[in-house]
Amino acid sequence: MHHVNGVFMGFPSQCMLPMGCPGRLRDFDNILPMDAIEVRDVTKTFGNVTAVDELTLAVPAGSVYGFIGPNGSGKTTTMRMIVNIFYPDRGTIRVLGEDAGGGRSKQIGYLPEERGLYRRMEVRSLLEFHGELRGGHNVTAEVNGWLERFDLMHCAKRKVETLSKGMSQKVQFIAAVVPEPKLLILDEPFSGLDPVSAERVRTAILELRKRGTTVILSTHDMNTAESLCDYILMIYRGRKVLDGTLESIQEQYGNDTIRVSAAGGSDVVGNLPGVETIRDLGHVQELRMARGCDPQEVLRALVTRTRVTNFSVTRPSLHDIFIRIAGNEAEEVQNA
Repeated sequence: MHHVNGVFMGFPSQCMLPMGCPGRLRDFDNILPMDAIEVRDVTKTFGNVTAVDELTLAVPAGSVYGFIGPNGSGKTTTMRMIVNIFYPDRGTIRVLGEDAGGGRSKQIGYLPEERGLYRRMEVRSLLEFHGELRGGHNVTAEVNGWLERFDLMHCAKRKVETLSKGMSQKVQFIAAVVPEPKLLILDEPFSGLDPVSAERVRTAILELRKRGTTVILSTHDMNTAESLCDYILMIYRGRKVLDGTLESIQEQYGNDTIRVSAAGGSDVVGNLPGVETIRDLGHVQELRMARGCDPQEVLRALVTRTRVTNFSVTRPSLHDIFIRIAGNEAEEVQNA
């Protein structure tokens, strides 16, 4: 299985390479990576509520795979099924080549949405406990390295309950990555972090990816999803509505967006010919064109009103696509 513009493709037996060609086999594997996670036709209900509805997806090994969607859309439920906290009512899940079930694999690191640490333990002792529990060996050196990296060495002997919210979150992230898991699942890893700490987490995620770790993360920050994720999945009301690379997702919508900077800002871009909606970004306005709209007509109308300093026709941003699908519900999430 592999991704082609967000579509899962299978290959017949004729595509198998001849025996005795190890070099070619390695090249073939580089082109068609294995999937770290396969979810097929999975449904999960809680009472009368269907949290996940016939969900199918494949996460390529060694990728950063982003989950986006409004609150309550099924992202966290899907993550919990992958790590065996919840079990699907129907469908199958394979993780790292094995059917999901039983205890959570020691090869998986998990940062839950609801942060939870042993509050009365000292930071270093807590992290060594988490690392040794999963890895089965002493991880003091690894823990010290992560504490230095996140500027937490001075907190090593402090109890968790004395830490700030941001410090606690960094400690919980370290607990998820010590020792290095093959699969790392992060539910809103940037929530509540200052910009410096968020950048450290981002850099750590990319370095783990370079070492072969597969990362799944959920986020409400569309800029983060655009810049960090190799693949993006959007779940809306329990169903998959987008799945693929950012480029393949944007291709579905075409070049239907105008970004313009003009004297007068949002006050001068109303009622332009062929423009359906306007999104005010401050110094830039984002105009969505109706089908058949001629952007040159929009520009001609605009220059009769004011001085235009920048005008470009482009694909919609992931934020705009998110809003188009989820509407007012998505606006509430973004504002929050």
